[in-house]
Amino acid sequence: MMVHEAAAPLRGEASMQDPPAAATHAWIARLDPPLAGASQGPLAGLRFAAKDNIDVAGVPTTAACPAFARLPAAHAHVVQRLLDAGASLAGKTNLDQFACGLNGTRSPYGAVPNSFDARYVSGGSSSGSAFVVATGEVDFALGTDTAGSGRVPAGLNNIVGLKPSRGLISARGVVPAAQSVDCVSIFALTVGLAWRVLEAAMGFDAADPCSRRLALAAHPLPARFRFGVPGAPRFFGDALSQAAFNRAIAQMQALGGTPVPIDYTPLAEAAALLYDSALVAERYAAVREFFDAREDQVMEPVRGILAQGRRYSAADFVDARIRLQALGQRAAAMWSDIDLLLVPTAPSHYTIDAMRAAPVALNRNLGEYTNFVNLLDYAALAVPSGLREDGLPFGVTLIGPCGSDLQLAELGQRFHHATGLTQGATGRPLPAPEPLPLDAAAPSVQVAVVGAHLSGMPLNGQLTERGATLVTQTATAPHYRLYALPGTVPPKPGLVRVAPSDGAAIAVEVWQMPLAHYGSFVSLIPSPLGIGTLQLADGSRVQGFLCEALALEGAEDITHLGGWRRYIESRKA
Repeated sequence: MMVHEAAAPLRGEASMQDPPAAATHAWIARLDPPLAGASQGPLAGLRFAAKDNIDVAGVPTTAACPAFARLPAAHAHVVQRLLDAGASLAGKTNLDQFACGLNGTRSPYGAVPNSFDARYVSGGSSSGSAFVVATGEVDFALGTDTAGSGRVPAGLNNIVGLKPSRGLISARGVVPAAQSVDCVSIFALTVGLAWRVLEAAMGFDAADPCSRRLALAAHPLPARFRFGVPGAPRFFGDALSQAAFNRAIAQMQALGGTPVPIDYTPLAEAAALLYDSALVAERYAAVREFFDAREDQVMEPVRGILAQGRRYSAADFVDARIRLQALGQRAAAMWSDIDLLLVPTAPSHYTIDAMRAAPVALNRNLGEYTNFVNLLDYAALAVPSGLREDGLPFGVTLIGPCGSDLQLAELGQRFHHATGLTQGATGRPLPAPEPLPLDAAAPSVQVAVVGAHLSGMPLNGQLTERGATLVTQTATAPHYRLYALPGTVPPKPGLVRVAPSDGAAIAVEVWQMPLAHYGSFVSLIPSPLGIGTLQLADGSRVQGFLCEALALEGAEDITHLGGWRRYIESRKA
């Protein structure tokens, strides 16, 4: 039997915590009984919900607009795959109308409250999907993500939001928001479960014009990794969220990461194009036939956003796409210095009343760190980080290049489990981490470089072309002297070990290189340089460049500068 009622929440199993009274706004329709999946499969025994812009055969798809409702004859491709994998469909969930919003209040079926405090927004547009996962009513839920709709609700409800690389999950049978950048997303209480769902859901679909065959990176990120953070992050006056993000950075450092401030400007400019350029025409095009005929049935501010798309010409759209491509080129430079990007999932948390009083401005704030991700073809994983001092959830998002989904999941799972948080709003402790299908790390060696092999220096390519990755920037123990060797091309330094009383700490970079390529690298090193064992400032020892003492005749002692980079800068000056 099908039950269509905004005030009929699905009840979870007896072992699950009953949802609070505010849950009456979470559902548009529940299936009674649930639609059973296959008797066997990797997801057998699990129950899920689907956002109501995703088709379920015989169940109206409204996209939170009753006048738009259609009755699909077939399941969306992703729903069918999950049923085939053994999961049972429990119902459909509320959303910001036409998936146009990040707050969860733009629905005629009512605002979806936050699972921790009903006075606050749930985040959107996948509001209902996040709520029913956070309260334990289902095991996982499907959302969609164009500008952050699969991440903001996760961050505001203490759950995981997996936003896969574009095209990894088919969007056939999904009402598009902006089809070229839409993603079906996954909400779960843990990263491990979200990944199991992704494995069942993903697969190339020739009937979806945006589906892609993608090879996912299967090796973990380096043990010592570098993560970018916005150089001047904005929290719109929310000191509690700012403090929570600072704690998250410290948590990531404890896992072996080194924070690297990045220029956030090209990312912010790309994000602004989503609504402030002709790109908004794609949202209008997605529902053009309905919108032109029944515009009066669309609620504000969704109506105003969609109507903007009529104002632009085809040439305007081309200009905006080229502008986006240029910003993508600028932004891509950051990946040479970092392994991933870490941002707040949402910079602040607003009450429902405040959101209704300023629906456009506050909604825009919620997208500060999400809008650019799909536009620039990145993968993202939103994970809980902690509770703010007022008890509201705070989350962070790990962002990587297209295809880095599994790498983000591995690190994200470690990060989440290190927080000590409970699952969503259920109060249940986190289960043990789940194994992820990563390749065993290939044997590697760490090598310290001091001169022309440093990042940005002429010979750095000899490292990167062999798959070496930067581990850290540090210094030697104070037992060395550094010299500029005469007549070398490109200019090279010589590092020699001396008595502790005569030495100083010299800046170095430590790189991780696959052992299979180490021999070919060493063979390129010309005399009088060679590889020996260096002692670092923390007392550890690694392979690194040293120089024969006999080669120092006529060399300039540059120890007082502390490193080769400072010497090169002094020559330019």
